[in-house]
Amino acid sequence: MKLKLWLTTIVILTCLTLQAQEVKSPKFGKGLFNLVGQDSSWTMKIGARVQILTLASWINEDGKLVDPYSNFLVRRARLKFNGYAFTPKLKYKIELGLSNRDMSGASIFTSNSPRYILDAVMKWNFYENFVLWFGQTKLPGNRERVISSANMQFVDRSVLNSGFNIDRDIGMQLRHHTKISDNFIIREIFAFSQGEGRNVTTGNLGGFQYTGRIEFLPFGNFKSKGDYFGSDLSREVKPKLSVGVSYDYNNDAVRTRSNRGLYMITDDGFHETNISTLFIDAMYKYKGFSFMGEYAWRDAKDPFAKNSDGTLTGAIVQVGHAINTQAGYLFKSNWEVAARYSNLEYDKNITGRDMINEYTLGVSKYLVGHSLKVQSDFTYIDVINGNGGLSYRLQFDIHF
Repeated sequence: MKLKLWLTTIVILTCLTLQAQEVKSPKFGKGLFNLVGQDSSWTMKIGARVQILTLASWINEDGKLVDPYSNFLVRRARLKFNGYAFTPKLKYKIELGLSNRDMSGASIFTSNSPRYILDAVMKWNFYENFVLWFGQTKLPGNRERVISSANMQFVDRSVLNSGFNIDRDIGMQLRHHTKISDNFIIREIFAFSQGEGRNVTTGNLGGFQYTGRIEFLPFGNFKSKGDYFGSDLSREVKPKLSVGVSYDYNNDAVRTRSNRGLYMITDDGFHETNISTLFIDAMYKYKGFSFMGEYAWRDAKDPFAKNSDGTLTGAIVQVGHAINTQAGYLFKSNWEVAARYSNLEYDKNITGRDMINEYTLGVSKYLVGHSLKVQSDFTYIDVINGNGGLSYRLQFDIHF
């Protein structure tokens, strides 16, 4: 399957190269090459990226670190295609994941196939500041999730994100921005989606998912869209702040984490319940200093999946709340030191799960911004009434 995909990709790229009018070589990190149609009616920028990860972890048992574990893996390996078709007002993005972790999650709901497709979305600027997105892509949820995995301040995202993010889905999004004054900008997003996550082929199983987000930028836009990448690589000369609020309502959801997690299968179909998720986040940057904070909350009308006779199936909606705060300083040498505190607290009376605190210290060297970097971090994991531990990660990241 993987070989077929690679061969198909190579054939497509070769044909496009032969038919293109011109092939431009962008700067490092701006794509492998650009294709432009003979009449300039379409463009395609092709990029690739790889993350190679080394990790080690230990369990804290009565104050002693035991059960050492280590692993080496290709964390991410992806191909990206984007450009416009017919008019610059109609843009598109395709992103394919080729590593094992990118493709994991095959099930009967995805026709037992690897989940190659991450993004396949069209973006139509149909009127002034209004843009309609349609296809599969990230929902406008928490900021940490929307930030690309290539542009993060740490090796990977926090436990808040792993517990509560709403990730990708297929549907439509309407986006708009308003300029209140010379500097004050407001962005609004509304999304309507299927509600079962990415690459689902079995059709809509429950209700639909509705997501709304609003962002306030009182000091104007960040340089190079810096409100959606980690670290102050642009070294903002004036303070920049973005505050965002997202609310997600998944009607008759059939999975334990809204559009993610386990399917709540019962003896007569699926357990359906309304799930609400709230995110509040902020990003601040100034002269090499950066701060990001997030709060997440989730609740469900009926979190316990039940069979027709009322017995519990064991599937439970993961309700609760979490916070994540992180800050870093980028030196002129492009070395950065950053720290993060994350807290994940599911409702123990419902989920039976203990609270988790994570304390992370990270060091990064940016050789060519996020396009070529080395990152490492230590994390101390504190599980209330359970065994925590310590983990170390080292990651090399390159993308063209």
